[in-house]
Amino acid sequence: MNWTCKPFNELTPNELYAILQLRSEVFVVEQNCVFLDLDNKDQYCHHLMRWQDDLLIAYTRLVPAGISYTEPSIGRVVTSPAARGQGVGRELMHESIKTLYYLWGKSSIKIGAQLYLRKFYESIGFQQTSSIYLEDGIEHIEMLLQHIV
Repeated sequence: MNWTCKPFNELTPNELYAILQLRSEVFVVEQNCVFLDLDNKDQYCHHLMRWQDDLLIAYTRLVPAGISYTEPSIGRVVTSPAARGQGVGRELMHESIKTLYYLWGKSSIKIGAQLYLRKFYESIGFQQTSSIYLEDGIEHIEMLLQHIV
């Protein structure tokens, strides 16, 4: 497995293209959701990528505290349709948590999760902290991974 994590200003044009292509493939085309993916947060984030040969198969955006939530966050969680069913999504979340702790220290992590993925995130340790809300026409919930000191 080949994991890479970079701040925005260190991404190569090819890496950025692959990230935006994968996010568009899943969030816009597959989920049939018209939304503005480019939200002016990418520039403040680290970008965790898993490559298989030259193909980006998994990605998350690691968001520092104060950008999306008071807590640091993991967003734009996506696996390539070609890599599904192999446990890549679970590996991606574990690697994201580990990398986020490395970057900013151990703290609670908040996410905005699509409702249908609640059980997946609960299996990793996240707990629902909000009512269901609509974001871009898709049901979401906020979830928190508590860091116990």
